[in-house]
Amino acid sequence: MKSGRRGGFTLIELLVVIAIIALLIGILLPSLGKAREAARQLKSAANQRSVAQAVAVYSSNGKQYFPPHYVYGADEESLNWRLIDQQISNPNPQNGYVHWSFALFNEGSVNEDSFTNPSMPNGGAPATNPGAEIGDWEPNQTNDQGGSAGTVSPRDRQVKRIAFVGNAAIFPRNKFFSSGGDRKNELVKDADIGQPSNVILLTELNANKQYEAIRVGSIFKAHRPVTPFRGGSSGILVFSEPIGGGVPRFFYPRRPDILPLEDIPEGAIDDTTNSGLNAVGRMWGAKKNATGQGGTTNFAYADGHVENTTLDETIEKKRWGDRFWSISGPDAVNMTTTY
Repeated sequence: MKSGRRGGFTLIELLVVIAIIALLIGILLPSLGKAREAARQLKSAANQRSVAQAVAVYSSNGKQYFPPHYVYGADEESLNWRLIDQQISNPNPQNGYVHWSFALFNEGSVNEDSFTNPSMPNGGAPATNPGAEIGDWEPNQTNDQGGSAGTVSPRDRQVKRIAFVGNAAIFPRNKFFSSGGDRKNELVKDADIGQPSNVILLTELNANKQYEAIRVGSIFKAHRPVTPFRGGSSGILVFSEPIGGGVPRFFYPRRPDILPLEDIPEGAIDDTTNSGLNAVGRMWGAKKNATGQGGTTNFAYADGHVENTTLDETIEKKRWGDRFWSISGPDAVNMTTTY
């Protein structure tokens, strides 16, 4: 005789299967998460390598100089700039900034997506003055003239999103005419970098807390380079470092100058107390270590290769250079002091 019962799982059997599936998911998810992070880290490194190589092409392709990190534009649209305009403040603020990224992107050496990092919000920080396209702004962002999303002027000549920041010892700022101190900026030749495989060219921005390290209130200072050194008597105010004395005037930051992630202040890229290097990424791998300094960062070197390591190690091994090439006057960096 045939039984009237239908074959199937009992409730207990279903619960066992569900428990096994949940256990497998619990085991696999961390591995999948690590794999995704590794893929994003490699993508960011590949993008950074493309950008670093484009900088090398720019500096060697008849120009001889590395591009300035930013300058005040001579007008509102072109890449032109005038030496006399490069002062403490912009004499024509409606002209905005001409950023180093646009010199590469605009000439077709590298595509705009190469300036992004897939782990950063929106791929990277917005321009300081994004212009008319509302989607290029962060929520509640204002430009440096107080304008809100969609304000047409000023508009920076810069990629829409920037994940990388240049070494200020190689990429000079705008202060070619007047710096407010004894020193000024000057363009750096590629031949000035004696060991390009040992000198960091650019790195990743710190994206914590909606880019707080480059943000002051609602203004995102994405145009600024990161200053790796401090003056012996002026600290982070490097343009005020005296000229003379016959000894190196610049130093790598001290250990206390590099802050735990939770202590990094707003606008750290211009921090006058600690170090501008607090604006560097530290976003890969373990986000915390014993001292709270964060994870690793991708660093692109002047010869075009990229390494993933800690910020601490780049300082300990003096990978930011032995001279402050972009600043006038005696520019030697003391390489014997310990970190």
